[in-house]
Amino acid sequence: MQIGSVRNFGDATAVRVEGDELVRLSFTVDELLANDLWDLAASNDPDYAVERLSIDAANWAPVVARPGKIFCVGLNYRAHIVEMGRELPPAPTYFGKFADALIGAHDDIVLPPPSVSTSIDFEVELCIVIGSPGRYIDPANAIDHIAGYTVLSDVSVRDWQRRTTQFLAGKTFEGLTPVGPVFTTTDELGNGAGLAVTSTVDGVVKQSSNTDDLIFGVPELIADLSKVCTLRPGDLIATGTPSGVGAARTPPEWLAPGSELVTTIEGIGELRNRCVASPIA
Repeated sequence: MQIGSVRNFGDATAVRVEGDELVRLSFTVDELLANDLWDLAASNDPDYAVERLSIDAANWAPVVARPGKIFCVGLNYRAHIVEMGRELPPAPTYFGKFADALIGAHDDIVLPPPSVSTSIDFEVELCIVIGSPGRYIDPANAIDHIAGYTVLSDVSVRDWQRRTTQFLAGKTFEGLTPVGPVFTTTDELGNGAGLAVTSTVDGVVKQSSNTDDLIFGVPELIADLSKVCTLRPGDLIATGTPSGVGAARTPPEWLAPGSELVTTIEGIGELRNRCVASPIA
């Protein structure tokens, strides 16, 4: 099953994908996850499956509107670590984002003013959507805590990321992180292994890899993070990006006004976002 959030009916509303149509549900994705409404999400009962909408008409919102936590994993694809000139890490590198960073699957990416930064990079990432709470989770049971997987485009402000040893500032700029358009449940994608991941800029492939290249896979990340804190429904975990990022190219390649960034993951879908100039000089 694929579930998304759209703005067509006012506030973000949950929808279920059925072919080229969306079934509008009578609750939000946040409510679905918080209250375990899976039977209702799959139902065609008119009290819960309210109406239908063409998928082409969808005004996608971030797939989870207000996640309580957004964890991100750095340096988690073998080939990406090599291109960045680093050693394979003994443990995952974590940083965070805030909910204000998130935008919808087709929203414009409003770039920072040039006076703030022009070093804006692209990163496609498989993102875990937590479905049930857990602390000290056994890796063997990690999949039981996953609602599904979505696509996250970790648009990064590289000079701010590198100002210090802490990544946060360059990773959580407001409005730079598209996420969606849907999440696909684990009955279809299992533990998230073996999925093709790509990003293109203006139709040119920049990143092309597979989640099999992850050093720390989905079960390990969930188990490890659940030692830090309780994972709760709606929490997001972005699992890292593969090689091909702009910062590793010679010369570096950055997103600019007019760029179209498309990030795609097999079995989930794509984000398609146009970069626009900031209204502030």
